[in-house]
Amino acid sequence: MTIRESEAVLEEKLIDQLAGQGYERITIKDEYELNENFKKQLGKHNGIVLSDEEFKQVMQYLEKPINIFEKSKSIRDKVNIELDNGDKKYIEFLNLEKWCKNIFQVTSQVTMINPKNNITNRYDVTLLINGLPVVQIELKRRGIALKEAYNQTIRYNEHTMHGLFGFIQLYVISNGVNTKYYANNKGLDRLWKQTFEWTDEKNKAITNLEEFAEIFLEKCHMAKMIIKYIVLNESQKGLMVLRAYQYNAVEKILEQVENSDKNGYIWHTTGSGKTLTSFKVSQILREQEGIFKVIFVVDRNDLDYQTQKEFNSFEKGSVDGTNNTNQLVKHISDPTKPLLITTIQKLNNAISKLRHSKKMEGVKDQKFIFIFDECHRSQFGETNKKIKQYFTNHQMFGFTGTPIFEENAIKGQTTKDLFGERLHEYTIKDAIKDDNVLGFSVEYLGKYVKNKEGEVRHEIMVEDIDTSGLFEDPKRLGQIVEYIRDNHDRKTFSKKYQSIFAISNIKTLIKYYDIFKEKAPNLKIATIFSFAANENKVKDILEAEEKGSIECDVDMDSIAKKKVDEFSRDALERFMKDYNETYGGNFTLNIDNGYNAYFKDVAKNMKERQIDVLLVVNMFLTGFDSKTLNTLYVDKNLRYHGLIQGFSRTNRILNEEKSHGNIVCFRPLKEEVDKAITLYSDKDASEIVLMKDYKEYVKMFNEQVEKLKELVPTVDSVNGLADENETAEFILMFRELIKLNTKLSMFTDFTFDDLDIDTNEFEGYKSKYLDIYEKVKIGRKDKVSILEDINFEIELWIKDEINVHYIIMLLKKLKPNTPGFKGETKKILGKIAGDPKLRIKMELIEEFIDSQMIDIVDEEDFEDKFEKFILRKKDEEFEALIEEEKLLPEKVVEFINQYNYQEQETPKNETEKIVEESFLEKLKFQEKRKKRKKVLEKIMLFIKKFDFGELVG
Repeated sequence: MTIRESEAVLEEKLIDQLAGQGYERITIKDEYELNENFKKQLGKHNGIVLSDEEFKQVMQYLEKPINIFEKSKSIRDKVNIELDNGDKKYIEFLNLEKWCKNIFQVTSQVTMINPKNNITNRYDVTLLINGLPVVQIELKRRGIALKEAYNQTIRYNEHTMHGLFGFIQLYVISNGVNTKYYANNKGLDRLWKQTFEWTDEKNKAITNLEEFAEIFLEKCHMAKMIIKYIVLNESQKGLMVLRAYQYNAVEKILEQVENSDKNGYIWHTTGSGKTLTSFKVSQILREQEGIFKVIFVVDRNDLDYQTQKEFNSFEKGSVDGTNNTNQLVKHISDPTKPLLITTIQKLNNAISKLRHSKKMEGVKDQKFIFIFDECHRSQFGETNKKIKQYFTNHQMFGFTGTPIFEENAIKGQTTKDLFGERLHEYTIKDAIKDDNVLGFSVEYLGKYVKNKEGEVRHEIMVEDIDTSGLFEDPKRLGQIVEYIRDNHDRKTFSKKYQSIFAISNIKTLIKYYDIFKEKAPNLKIATIFSFAANENKVKDILEAEEKGSIECDVDMDSIAKKKVDEFSRDALERFMKDYNETYGGNFTLNIDNGYNAYFKDVAKNMKERQIDVLLVVNMFLTGFDSKTLNTLYVDKNLRYHGLIQGFSRTNRILNEEKSHGNIVCFRPLKEEVDKAITLYSDKDASEIVLMKDYKEYVKMFNEQVEKLKELVPTVDSVNGLADENETAEFILMFRELIKLNTKLSMFTDFTFDDLDIDTNEFEGYKSKYLDIYEKVKIGRKDKVSILEDINFEIELWIKDEINVHYIIMLLKKLKPNTPGFKGETKKILGKIAGDPKLRIKMELIEEFIDSQMIDIVDEEDFEDKFEKFILRKKDEEFEALIEEEKLLPEKVVEFINQYNYQEQETPKNETEKIVEESFLEKLKFQEKRKKRKKVLEKIMLFIKKFDFGELVG
């Protein structure tokens, strides 16, 4: 019989291995011993024996930062303390330049007690640098899901990660065969999808704990990851750790700079975090001795602004942007500005025009590093040559998600021709496999013609052999708009996500815009496009646009100086007026910088989910990243890198609900899709990159239903589950059904008639699932349950279409004295029970149905009757709350009004103050704290229960 390796054995093996790799093995029992060890090791690192008073100053410094972001900044700095003899000394926490010259220790089973709540936890394995805990490793025995270790670290973070453990930089979780790492975060979203596997240079995952420890936890590498490859995100106040492929790309460029004068390029698929990778390599290079300047080059003004904003979010003030060519020339010569971001157009002007190039003569022989964001226009080849001719000591590195190969070369030039050898690659297939980006669900909508198999195709798609006139036929455009209008909610989870509509040319876009206004007033649309007449003169660009090869819009700098197409300009001005009316702006093309200001506002409103459908020709199909964009409608020809770039607007990771990017093609693009995926991954990549078809997901769903019903044949069977293990099995089985249902619901053809379970039965199981979730959520905190470590993924059901207004509309339509009344009310109550936000109102609505609806004769009387009922119940429960908890009613009303006014929970200190002021009786500190928490929960429950929006005053 095989004996399964226990968690204790796994832990002991790991510690022995780390000790063999140079870590000092120490025993630390509790927080006191942890602090004493820190005092000793910190002193040793700084060449001093710290007295109690001197160490107290260090600890006071470390107690000031309140979150992991500020704490992480503090340990990368030094603290100036006063020694007992009166001298001053800077104390260093980490050697940031020579990271191997730190002191490395390993310990296990440290017990931490949170004095605020008396919760006790023991941590598995802890790695320390100079006595400071920096890496926490949580282990589970083989066969236990890795996610349980992840959920455990989240609980630790909430309960006992205080004191020195509040400075943990990285978590590592493993069950021996699977191992992941991730940054310690509270400022950023703590999501399972933000846990990463370590890989080798070929992107092969290193999941075995022993091998992972040998490579990733090797003491110098571990210190390097913390010191060099954790980025402190200024805008989100959180930590970001580089993934393995990002690390490998940066290291390859640094190696190339150190050992040669050759160029090179990095192929990392769109959406995999190239901005973070390029920022990190730029940040390291700008600090290297011998490098005069790092210049990051993008193709468009909007990307210049966007990239600068993103760089500065990683490190405030890290980059100096250049608004015009004169400023760029000035900054290139300035030794105090080591990192610049500019556009290829401005850079080309700087080195091409004599009046500019003469001003840079004094520095052109210095060492320059040029890092290019992707752009594949003919202009780049010329600029590339000019850079090589002008700057005598330079290296160039390109970052691209879609390299140009011989198959899709523009004017015969490939990425290799421009940059030399590929230094590292990470394809879309790799990224989807690693859960770094999503795959795509592609639907091709064709004619309403039945084929031999009886399948129906939609007539709004025309074949390639048809003339362009048919593509622009108003009837066809109208049908497409009607399709989008009727299916947009399905595709975007009732407008929770946004979409882009890619259209072949400006003329057709204008037609579409007006049809949307007429046929789809329920959708908020916006548009932006370039409007220059000189586009007609750039024949190769236009040809590439139509083929889908173009990635960049015409440069706005040049447009401003040339005659424009008045028809396109007038149309855009008209659309901007509509935009101003919808969003309260004052944008116009008739002022300086008017276009760019409009562009930025459109981008902002897209990211803030204010626009439902953005109509474009080329803009926003590259360079624009928004996690809440999930659908691309396509009525234009796309090929190769243009196709992959456009599709990739939709596939950013957000949550479990967003399982893929939706692509709806109104042209026959399947052949082009297959060719593009093959080129940018391999011939077998389609199974990974593209979602399965509708029938396949129906089959998978029905197979899962069969498994579920073997465990729980009926909804009531869930009540009879024997123990927590069986309950956990039910949760995992039904959770899989939820995920499959989410995928199916996005298909145009979806109907429950295709499934082996009807809507009522599915909703019944869902209610049982939520019952279990609520019991776990509010269960006894001192009781350990295996169910606590299961992610119920409740966000999959929080959809806007099932809300209070929706339920009230259903109730209004019911006829109390008809045979189907009870059945219909049961369905409605089932919908309420199946929605986490509505369940709290279920008792109220059920009582209203039972006691009030029988007297409603006319539908017009419904709202008046409902409002009076809710207000009466609200008054009754308010009085009961006041009496039961002995509260001042005016203070509770003040809290409720403040909450409703702000439409969000008030800051914690304000809520606590108001709640405490409502207490009628005097309480001791501990009693007051317990009551404050209890009363606050009851008031919030009351607010949510009686929140019926505008239906009830």
